[in-house]
Amino acid sequence: MKALERLVVILGPTASGKSALGISLARRLGAEILVCDSTQVYRHFDIGTAKIPLGERDGIAHHLLDLVDPQEVFTAGDYRRAALAVLEDLQRRAKLPIITAGTGLYLRALLEGFADAPARSEQLRERLRKTAHRSGPVRLHQMLARLDPEASRRIAQRDTQKVIRALELRLLTRKTVGEIHRSGRTALEGYRIIKIGLLPPRAALYARIDSRVQNMMAAGWLNEVRRLIALGIPQDAKPFEFIGYAQLRQHWAGQMPLPEAIRRIQQATRNLAKRQITWFRGESAVTWFSAFGDDPCVVSQAFRLFSRAE
Repeated sequence: MKALERLVVILGPTASGKSALGISLARRLGAEILVCDSTQVYRHFDIGTAKIPLGERDGIAHHLLDLVDPQEVFTAGDYRRAALAVLEDLQRRAKLPIITAGTGLYLRALLEGFADAPARSEQLRERLRKTAHRSGPVRLHQMLARLDPEASRRIAQRDTQKVIRALELRLLTRKTVGEIHRSGRTALEGYRIIKIGLLPPRAALYARIDSRVQNMMAAGWLNEVRRLIALGIPQDAKPFEFIGYAQLRQHWAGQMPLPEAIRRIQQATRNLAKRQITWFRGESAVTWFSAFGDDPCVVSQAFRLFSRAE
């Protein structure tokens, strides 16, 4: 029987130091990093999505960044397909993969499998977009509530992209989104998965989140938003809904003072961290560390954990 390849997964809330730990381990182990983040797949949206700048990656290859343009739709299924291709390449080159995971749904899609869903129908999507433009996004959500009540409860009324995808799946397959996702899963095979979780003390995590937002502003986040607007990226592009980009766009439009925008970004990011913690606590077989990923003690213990898994 062929020995299982090892796969390291570093998971935890935003600002917990996943990237720092990933780079430290990759440097020691000659590994490459797969980023598992639903915001970092979009090109041009860099500072606010916390992409590690090229000069700070310590020469470690980072995969699954900048995959699509802002106007494109990208799903958990798309992520799984892209990640599997990277894993196949790393296996061929005998490179250890390290996944830094902030988006639980994407991680679940990769490790546990994701049901095969039909390809997007641009013709159907265009009809649904016209309905939203003509009658408003709430009208589309009402359609979804009638056709797939379970999906409608999970998707916000004004998240038009997700509503359109759910309606598309329902109309093309005549199944609910839940029925599709519960069928046909194929889990990732051939890997011994080592999960490392970062869960710093809540007060310290929140303080770091607030500080990181200020550092992002100092790094030119507002100028990045201005540049994105100048590029003509539509206001309804998905990345403009991300935490920070929405508030800074409102500030740029004169709808919110900058200090208030920053305060709201910090609060929304803290709320995101809460949701991530709740999600990741449901993951099985995680070795948790109550510290940040840039703590030298965590790096040493994580390395020993990996070594024991040989």
